Amino acid sequence: MNRPELLKAVELALSGDWDAAHLIAQDYGDATANWLHAVLHKIEGDAWNSRYWYARSAGRAYEDFADARDELLHIQKLLSS
Repeated sequence: MNRPELLKAVELALSGDWDAAHLIAQDYGDATANWLHAVLHKIEGDAWNSRYWYARSAGRAYEDFADARDELLHIQKLLSS
C-alpha cells in the first residue's frame, strides 16, 4: 500500500476531483485501495462497479456508509494513523 498516494487520492476526492482520485486508486490493488476505488464508483453513481470493488476490499460493503464523504473521511483517518 502506498499511503501517501492513497491519502492524496482521498484529498482529491474530498475536493471534488473524482477523476484524479480514481487514476491514483486504480494503480494499487490492496484492500484499502480497492475500498477507495469502490467509494469513488459509488460517488460516480455506478453501483454495480462499486459493489465489485467493495467485494475486493476485504469485508467492506456498499451499504456500510450512507454518505460517501463520511466514508472518505473514515478512509483518510485510517490512512493517517
